[in-house]
Amino acid sequence: MNKQIPSPLIAIVSDLVSSHETHASLDSLFMYAEASGEPPEGSKHVKAQEWLRHTNKVHPEPLAVLGKIICGYIEDPVMAADFKVSEWIAEHESVIKKRENVRKIEVVLARNGLQYRIGGMLTTGGMAPSKTLGELIKGREMPAIHREFDRAMETVTGKPREAVSAASNILESIFKIYIEDNKLRMPEKQDLQPVFKVVRADLGLDPGSVEDQDLQRIISGLFSIVDGIGALRTHAGSAHSEGRKGYKLEPRHARLAVNAAHTVATFVMETWDKKESAKSGHVGQS
Repeated sequence: MNKQIPSPLIAIVSDLVSSHETHASLDSLFMYAEASGEPPEGSKHVKAQEWLRHTNKVHPEPLAVLGKIICGYIEDPVMAADFKVSEWIAEHESVIKKRENVRKIEVVLARNGLQYRIGGMLTTGGMAPSKTLGELIKGREMPAIHREFDRAMETVTGKPREAVSAASNILESIFKIYIEDNKLRMPEKQDLQPVFKVVRADLGLDPGSVEDQDLQRIISGLFSIVDGIGALRTHAGSAHSEGRKGYKLEPRHARLAVNAAHTVATFVMETWDKKESAKSGHVGQS
């Protein structure tokens, strides 16, 4: 994938990140995405524009860089086109503007024959628009969610870091949508581990509540899996942390992480369904 980033996308993404990132977080985001060169001088908007333009000129896969930069925005459930805002809550103007920019990004991607895939991957080929991950989760469309993990698995050999990031993003989206649908309090830090802590408490995934000791061990293992996947994405998710720690993420490690995340996702979704079914049954009996 050596197609360059379209100029309108550079403009919109620069506007988006300059409005919602600090200089430090913008630098961190672009370095994580492996944008080419050092951070340019100037305002945040100028920095983002020049950095993307330079990446377009010298990076072998500029679209791969862009995909990682917009990933956190595109996959945030609050940014989804079908996100329902509570009538009791007035959205901040910055959130509204951010959602508008995300919609603009999606439109420009489509106009240029590009499609966003879960995990920060941009593909070409004029494929029909697919449902968002949020729509798949809300609709409990498990076969489609399984396919998202299959797509992550397809990248483990050539791009193990991207595969781990994709699997982690799927898990994180499931947990965030569960919290929103069940009107739970979203943790201040919305990384993988904190949101899973809220979900597991509400679903009753406490090893102590399970009588069978073998099942206790397995459920306890789920906690370690989620912690491990979140840490792996953070520590091996960019070239900078990799160099600092001297750690090279191999395909076998990525394959293990994706398969483990897939198992956790399936178990959480099935437990969620069981809880909803029990709730419906209780209502029907009353």
